[in-house]
This record gives sequence, C-alpha cells and structure tokens, in this order.
Amino acid sequence: MIYLDANATTPPDPAVIEAMLPFLSQHYGNASSSHAAGRFARRAMERARGQVAALIGAEAPEIIFTSGATESINAIHLSARHTWPDRPLLIISATEHPATLECAARWQAQGGQVKSIPVHSNGLLDMEALQAALVPGQTALVSMLWANNETGVIQPMAEIAALAHTAGALVHADAVQMVGKMPVDVHSVGVDYLSFSGHKMHTPKGIGALFVSHHAPFQPLIIGGGQERERRSGTENVPGIVALGKAAELALNSPANIRPLHDLLEQQLLAALPEVEIHSQSAPRLPTTSSIHFPGVDAAALLIRLDQKGIACSGGSACHTASLHPSHVLEAMGYDARHAASTLRLSLSRLSTEAEIPQAVQEIIAAVHHLRAQWDPSVVVTMA
Repeated sequence: MIYLDANATTPPDPAVIEAMLPFLSQHYGNASSSHAAGRFARRAMERARGQVAALIGAEAPEIIFTSGATESINAIHLSARHTWPDRPLLIISATEHPATLECAARWQAQGGQVKSIPVHSNGLLDMEALQAALVPGQTALVSMLWANNETGVIQPMAEIAALAHTAGALVHADAVQMVGKMPVDVHSVGVDYLSFSGHKMHTPKGIGALFVSHHAPFQPLIIGGGQERERRSGTENVPGIVALGKAAELALNSPANIRPLHDLLEQQLLAALPEVEIHSQSAPRLPTTSSIHFPGVDAAALLIRLDQKGIACSGGSACHTASLHPSHVLEAMGYDARHAASTLRLSLSRLSTEAEIPQAVQEIIAAVHHLRAQWDPSVVVTMA
C-alpha cells in the first residue's frame, strides 16, 4: 500500500513504538503510586512532558496530556464558557474541523452566541471580518484551526491572536495538522491554548496534548483523581505519553523535509492532467497536503479504484468519510457541491518515500482515465 492519507492518521514511527513498548510490559506502574515502579513511570511521563513542551516552545507545566485534540477542544470551549459566563460570544471560522463545529453548536444551544468568520476563495481567513466580529467585553473565545485538514491552508495565527487579545478575548489554536510538521512556538504566536493529537505525528491513537498558558484561566473538563495537577483527572496513559514524547523529540531534532515530495506529486499530476485544479495554491499551505479537483470524475469512484490499486487517500476529512454531505471547507471557499464531489485529498508524512510518488501518480492518472472512459465511449484508455 502507498499511504497518502496522513492527515487522517499517520503510521506509527518504529522508534516511537520501541520507546513505548517497555511501558506496556515491564514498566507498568501507576504514575501516581509512591513505590519504585510508580516513580519510574512518573519520571518517564515528566520527561515526555518536557519533550512535548520543547517542540512547541512551551514550558513543561503548561502541558496537559489528553486523549487527543477532540477532548482538548471540548475542554477549552467548556472552560471558556464557565470562566466568563457574562461573555456570550464565541468566534470560529467557516472552515473548522467538526470537533470545533460541534462544540460551537453546543455553545449556541446553551444560550451563547457564535460568529463564523468567512474565508477568501483561497481558504485564508477574512481578517477584516474577524476584526468587525470581535466585541470587546463580550467575546470569550476565538477558536480556530491553524492549518486546515482538507486544504492544508495555514492561517495567520499570530495576527488572529493579536486582534483577539485587543478585544480581551482568549485564543485557542487547533494545531492538530501543524504540530510536528511545521515550526510552532506558542509564546511568539501568542495563543492562550493549543491542542494537538499524537496520531497525526506518528504515535498510536489515543494520546494528545493541550497547552494552557500560565496566564490563561482553565477549568478542567474531567475531574476525579486530581491527575495532571488537577487539570485532567484519570489514570495517566503512560505508554501513550512516552510515545508522544518520543514523537516530539523526533520532530524537533530530525525534522522531515516533505515539501519536495509534495511538490513532485503536484507537478507530475499537473503535467499529465493539466485540467485538474489544486486548491489554495496562492495561500501558505502545509508541505504535506494537496486538495485536488479532478473534473468529470466522481471522487467516491476514484477512491474505490485507487484503493483496489493499493493507494490510500481520502475525499476530504476522514471524520466525514461516511457522510453524504459535500465538503463544508470547499463550500466556504466558494465551490459548489459538484466540484467538492470530484475532489481528493492526498496527504504525506515523514515516512513517505520518493519512490512512492511516481507510482502513486501513475495509478491516479490511470484511474482518472479509466473512470472518464466509463462515461465517454470516445475516450481511449491506454494500459501501462
């Protein structure tokens, strides 16, 4: 299989698995226990906390381990609502991940107000609309996706944070596609909260982290045993935490140069299929993500054909794979449902190889020609 769906999840790095395996077998102590086994687990967990903090430019006490970005987003939204009940306004963008969209729907259902900021045709946030939407003294939280999971568009988070803080609002960055792929420094960007998941950066699923600035208020979502300095109760997932620490160390000390593979993929597809459209080419994008429109081709059929040929990719967000609804991200950028239904997302990771790209491109081109021939008998399909 050639795996081009890293934005959905990444294959675990062998070095990450090697680091965590001892904590699934001989080092199984509860990190809250006072005996030697517990202390060993605690030390490993705190080392991982330091590794994660170093990756994003934070201090170790500002890191809370969670089950992943969805839990972290829920925690931040509920904390902001409880901290400032007299500030009803939440601001998000029109291209958010479903986790934020659903939290926003709950915010509104519980009596709050939500403003969704539009994006331009290239996917970048309308900053003038954001500035107009901010209401000093009424805005509790600005919560936005830093790098889009479908198009890879990178928003100007430092500028967003500065505007929000001018209005007295707290700022949360959903960095699930950003951390481990691009340099991140939470203090220079100026966000109050930042969330991400380990399985987007080569750990097993079920572990993530939440940055909470020393200067930001926070009320825990999960209470009970008082773990994580009483900010996230529950027995710690030490193997997952160790894995996240190792993944953070690898991302910081051995950053992968994925952009040449990403550019080669797009260049070869455009050379063979000049009619295709690569979304958001004029905007800053992740070096891992390509959202590509194939005119006259049904994306669902294309996905099936590619899967049969050993190419794994997606039609958009993995969270909506079973949904019949078109991409709300592409719709927010001005595209219609028909356009979205002919779009694929191809996403690479640090484990992608140069040898995979020409083979994947060849299979994609062949699949596109094959499907077009099904609808147009005049099209001659040449077999490689």
